[in-house]
Amino acid sequence: MRKLLLLLAMSGSLLAGAQKKAPVPAASEPLYTSLKYRLVGPFRGGRSAAVAGSYTDKNTFYFGATGGGVWKTTDAGTTWKNISDKYFGSSIGAVAVAPSDEAVLYVGEGENTMRGNVSEGLGGVWRSADGGRTWKNVGLKDGRHIIRLVVHPRDPNTVWAGVMGHLFGPNEERGVYKTTDGGKTWKRTLYVNNQTGVSDLVMEPGNPDVWYAGTWRLIRTPYSLESGGEGSGLWKSTDGGESWKNITASKGLPKGVWGIVGVAVAPSNPDKVYALVENAAGGLFASADGGETWNLASADNNIRQRAWYYTKVYVDPKNENLVYAPNVGFMRSRDGGKTFQNINTPHSDHHDLWIDPKDGSRMIVADDGGAQVSFNGGDSWSTMMNQPTSQLYRLSTDNAFPYRILAAQQDNSTLRIRHRSLGRAITESDWEETAGAESGYVVADPTNPDIVYGGNYGGYLSRLDHKTGENRAVSVWPDNPMGAGADVLKYRFQWNFPIFFSPHNPKKLYAAGNHLFASENEGQSWTELSPDLTTNDKSKQGPSGGPITKDNTSVEYYSTVFTALESAQEKDLLWTGSDDGLIHVSRDGGKSWNNVTPAGVPKWMMWNSLETDPFKKGALYAVGTRYKLDDYTPYIYKTEDYGKTWKLLTNGIDKMHFTRVMRADPKRAGLLYAGTEFGMYISYNDGASWQPFQLNLPVTPITDLHIKENDLIVATQGRAIWILDDLGVLQQIDPVVSAKNLHVFAPKETYRVAAPLFAQNFGTPVAAGTNPPAGAAFRFYLKEAPDSLKVSMSILDKEGKLVKTYSTDAKEAANKLDVRKGMNTAAWNLRYPEADRIEGMILWNGVPGAIVAPPGNYTARFRAGKDSADVPFVVKADPNYKTTQAEYDDQFRFLWAAREKFNATQKAIKDIRTLRSQMAEFTGRAAKDSAAKPVKVLADSLSKQLTAIEETLYQTKAKSGQDVLNYPIRLNDKLAGVFDVANSGNFAPSKQVRDVYTDLARQIDAELAKLEAIRKNGLPELNKRIREAQVPLIGTTD
Repeated sequence: MRKLLLLLAMSGSLLAGAQKKAPVPAASEPLYTSLKYRLVGPFRGGRSAAVAGSYTDKNTFYFGATGGGVWKTTDAGTTWKNISDKYFGSSIGAVAVAPSDEAVLYVGEGENTMRGNVSEGLGGVWRSADGGRTWKNVGLKDGRHIIRLVVHPRDPNTVWAGVMGHLFGPNEERGVYKTTDGGKTWKRTLYVNNQTGVSDLVMEPGNPDVWYAGTWRLIRTPYSLESGGEGSGLWKSTDGGESWKNITASKGLPKGVWGIVGVAVAPSNPDKVYALVENAAGGLFASADGGETWNLASADNNIRQRAWYYTKVYVDPKNENLVYAPNVGFMRSRDGGKTFQNINTPHSDHHDLWIDPKDGSRMIVADDGGAQVSFNGGDSWSTMMNQPTSQLYRLSTDNAFPYRILAAQQDNSTLRIRHRSLGRAITESDWEETAGAESGYVVADPTNPDIVYGGNYGGYLSRLDHKTGENRAVSVWPDNPMGAGADVLKYRFQWNFPIFFSPHNPKKLYAAGNHLFASENEGQSWTELSPDLTTNDKSKQGPSGGPITKDNTSVEYYSTVFTALESAQEKDLLWTGSDDGLIHVSRDGGKSWNNVTPAGVPKWMMWNSLETDPFKKGALYAVGTRYKLDDYTPYIYKTEDYGKTWKLLTNGIDKMHFTRVMRADPKRAGLLYAGTEFGMYISYNDGASWQPFQLNLPVTPITDLHIKENDLIVATQGRAIWILDDLGVLQQIDPVVSAKNLHVFAPKETYRVAAPLFAQNFGTPVAAGTNPPAGAAFRFYLKEAPDSLKVSMSILDKEGKLVKTYSTDAKEAANKLDVRKGMNTAAWNLRYPEADRIEGMILWNGVPGAIVAPPGNYTARFRAGKDSADVPFVVKADPNYKTTQAEYDDQFRFLWAAREKFNATQKAIKDIRTLRSQMAEFTGRAAKDSAAKPVKVLADSLSKQLTAIEETLYQTKAKSGQDVLNYPIRLNDKLAGVFDVANSGNFAPSKQVRDVYTDLARQIDAELAKLEAIRKNGLPELNKRIREAQVPLIGTTD
């Protein structure tokens, strides 16, 4: 039997709770604040549950993302722009446009879809008076979930708010609130109890005196969802929401326990009211007398399923019988709710709908894929593939090149996406679905990136071979638990159960339920490595959902291992953290286990992530959260003695920013990165103190962090995936840096991947992820940067020869170096300058393009006034190619020779044209001078010879792009063509390429020799005769 050992608490020694603040390096903050995260994607919409539209501009709409802030389109959903960044962000539950003044917008924080990964808002309500350009907070900050905002039809300062309140515990700020001064003050007009909030709030269209509200008792715990109970019901007001009447017991409405309620009023007949009620005898109820009496219109489960997640109803503005009840399907009834049919939309799981009150065919829907617009009543919709609002769970990377990021997107699928593309941007073609499904860990085989393992709810685990397309289930215990509580299961697997590979054995795959398992044969068999590593509290493992509708998907499965790892520093050192508060360690590969939970840690901690210290054996960081117990305190602990003692490391983190993840920098001891529900933090002293590290990252929940190739990858719950490229600046920061006039940070190794010129010229397209700077990127610090300061960056090859120079006074934009005081970034795109161009010259093959630098050692030489710094760097070969260094060098020498030959040809053509021009000018002047006739005869003869040379080198008859189809190309064009052939891949030039080049070069050299002969013989003779005629000489500039 395995031994389960409990370490007894030693008095006063196990938990060092006191935290001493330690300063970060003095120069750090002004240096790193110039760093920028870049958005990778994907641009596939994540969940939205709040939409609105303009009443006057047919193409303008808004949506609130559940974690991604507020978005606006002015082109009917073709493109979307975030309008809340820099003011607020995170989860949005309501968006409203003032009908009488559309410059006035109101937004409520805290999503209204109360699912297991729900994100609450701390900001309450926001108001904009300029269409979303700027915002002001207007209160209700403890409402946590503002589910509906309705603006008076004629007064933009009068607003009603439906507030659910805290989801994870009781609080007072919930119910219906009203303001008449634009949010300066609020009055609560409907309150039921401290666990009941408002599930829906609607005004009789055009009549701000009449209101209906649904109230809902709802609470979530770490192990349950309870929808329904005392306080749930239906209410009506006839005095502008000042007072309310409970109409739950009205004739025709169901008896017994109520849950969530949705309500709608028909604009064309205000007496026609619909209510969608969660109840054992629930369904869609209709009233023809303003709520006095009701009848059951439909009990169709397609509009009732998972009531807590949906339960909304809407009515067409002109047809009281045209009713919408968004659910898994977008359900529509044309007969007053008696029967419903599904309408196709871009995504399933629908949560909100806005219908134009003047045009029922114009609408916007919110669903688990974001927001989409329709102008034909739902027959067609705008795309969901242009919204970077995905909610991601855990991150991992593979060992492909460029490496891919793997993650599961809530409400969608798993995915793997390139961290950079070889094209203009990171587009839809750079990512694909992979193993597992929406909620799971996703990990790639360390030895084969095309073999991917992914999890999902119900303990499902699959193995996908991207080469063959085979996707096979390799679940640890394939007994599907759907619909059952955790108490009846042999093994309990959480919705988001851990899956990871051993850092010491690439064939060893781990998975965790309430036990830890391992497989070394790709999931064909699994070994149980541990006893139950949780509290196994059966009282917290029953079915979830509440008294009316059960809902068991494993989201609420409790007493499971929620995070686990094998130490990269020590083989067989295993750590686990459970969602019910326990940390265990095994130092022998799972043969024996110790309970090393920190003494004094608050009960029922959900350990969300673990991280080993890269520089100390036996050291572990444990990140926990208790937000599902309504405790938003951040918790980060560290042990340096295998769990015997612990210390808390959260000084500097906002007391309401609960932590989800922390990662240790692999190159600088004590440098830590933490992700919280409301943003990023950084510590330079091993967590003794923290400071914000948000930079340009929008405010959004951080769900995971991962470091790969010295990049920090950030997963968010509502704003997709971001990367902070190259942590070198953070790792190299030192207080002395800011005292220098010039400091250049050592760059990381650069791979020989040159960005397409198209990308450099036109930037990142709309709805696509951004690539990192092309080529070798350099970060440098300038203490001062006056306009008079000349700054340059010169690239030198391994022999010290100049490749390219960028400078502040460069004349060409491509060579311009823009600098400012403080931190700066410059990049060399790994290209040598392209060949010479001649204006107006038509070449089928164009001029030989820029040559990509071969792998090797280079130097970047920076000069700023009298200061200089040389920084060596390495360009590494693309590992996707088997090309040797000798072959790269051979290709480069050939391309360089061809380029130089082409440049020599171009110079000859320019010289020819210069000589001919001077001769023509001379002969024109001397046409009437009989003494100059011998000179004119010789000039005409030389001019004809020069023309013959030019016509051999270049097709002078080509005056438009496709004239060369009529007039064959000449030597310079052919040379450009053979250059392109040799430059078309990563290989040494072929024999035939060399042979063609040799032949072309021979012909070109022959013509250049003719030109040289004219220079040496013809021109001296011509100038001799000109001198005798006493006219200006003719010649070219070398």
